[in-house]
Amino acid sequence: MLRRQGTVAVRRAVAIALLLALPACATNPATGRRQLMLVSENQEIEMGRNADKEIEGAFGLYPDEKVQAYVARLGAELAASSERKNLPWTFRVVDDPTVNAFALPGGFIYVTRGLMTHLNSEAELVSVLGHEIGHVTARHTAAMLSKQQFAMLGLGVGMIVRPELQQFGQLAQAGVGLMFLKFGRDAERQADDLGLRYLDRLDYDPEEAVEVFSVLERASQRQGEGGRLPSWLSTHPAPEDRAQRLRAAITAGSLDGDKVDRDEYLDQIDGMVFGENPREGFFVQNAFYHPELRFSLRFPQGWKADNQRQAVGAVSPNQDALVVMSLERSASADQAAQEFFRQQGVRPAQTQRTSINGKPAIAGVFEAISGQTLLAGRVAFIEHGGKVYRILGYTPQARWRSYDRVFADAIASFDDVTERRYLDVQPQRINIVESGGATSVATFASRHPTPVSAEVLALINGVAAGGVLPAGEDVKTVVGARLPGDDRNALPARPARRR
Repeated sequence: MLRRQGTVAVRRAVAIALLLALPACATNPATGRRQLMLVSENQEIEMGRNADKEIEGAFGLYPDEKVQAYVARLGAELAASSERKNLPWTFRVVDDPTVNAFALPGGFIYVTRGLMTHLNSEAELVSVLGHEIGHVTARHTAAMLSKQQFAMLGLGVGMIVRPELQQFGQLAQAGVGLMFLKFGRDAERQADDLGLRYLDRLDYDPEEAVEVFSVLERASQRQGEGGRLPSWLSTHPAPEDRAQRLRAAITAGSLDGDKVDRDEYLDQIDGMVFGENPREGFFVQNAFYHPELRFSLRFPQGWKADNQRQAVGAVSPNQDALVVMSLERSASADQAAQEFFRQQGVRPAQTQRTSINGKPAIAGVFEAISGQTLLAGRVAFIEHGGKVYRILGYTPQARWRSYDRVFADAIASFDDVTERRYLDVQPQRINIVESGGATSVATFASRHPTPVSAEVLALINGVAAGGVLPAGEDVKTVVGARLPGDDRNALPARPARRR
């Protein structure tokens, strides 16, 4: 009897949940399909705005107003042709070498400069922007979050009907995490179809959208991009049939736009930074150099290092220890140390005022609780160039003896950068030149000295490896010097553009 009563209660709960969900189902104006939608448009916009601020702080925007305005103009024209034209559409170029584009709910669209250096026409860029706009107009992120919340109805149906919808508070603060959501195949197909629709409404050549698939897949397969963001294939699952699907849709819809605007696009990216920007810091083996801030730091040999905009760090091969350096907002090392040791769960074992390579510092050993794990570590707050830097190394307390000396050595390595080869390093850049006659990529590379391989030149020009560059067209090359420590000499500075 008790068992039957329990079953009835469950059935009632399910029935109530379904009844509550019915008003949240609506027909999407872009896809024409019914959607479960527990996230309002205002909540969607607020999530996007919050994440937009985080993304700008974490990854940075490409510092070229002309390029930003160009992408914003194209995006606005596309969005105006969409079914959700009244959203606060925002289009930004992220200062990252990874080849990627992504969308946040509420109309916040991003492309990386790495993507722009790999595309070859305005139509290709428009096709990418249209695809990301499609994710927004189809409300894919909002739908995913709604399904997650619907799956949790059994934990408290009452939360759904509360007017403040508090369960979305944490989601609204998810910030950068929203960009890592991976859409399924159906969502990607919808975004492909919608992107093609928007591209066609502005009379762009739809075949350029097909070409983008080849470029993105080849670029994503390259290793060593060095970006802070995931590659395109990490956030956009790409079934092999997507290009064929798109081509079939073009034929079936008799799409015949012919706008490409290759020259205009190449004008925009001429001089754009290519690959990692060493002015933001770079590694030579395990040594990290920052020419703008004029410091160096040696991380443990063999550890996996990563340079982010707000911090640089390295993790041990066993992933049981971490060394990370970040810039503090405090006015002095003393203030920074006091704020650190006042944190809940952090207990200083010993601290001392010291000097690290002539720089005032506060250094100490500490213990901390993270969840159920007891951690032990070393920390130092160092004053340098009018700023305060925190170097932190920690590991589970059980492994402390194995890493104590490693942490101490890393902290002690913080020093000035004085060598001009490190201070004067500059980024590589895209340079647009005329190909002349039909020329193999290898021959072109020999005529235009470049720090990148012929394979990379072929990729960024949209031709097959070992292929031929067409006659009489402007093409891309990369100019600049290799990083210090490379076994090849610096290459010539950017030549004057030939028209």
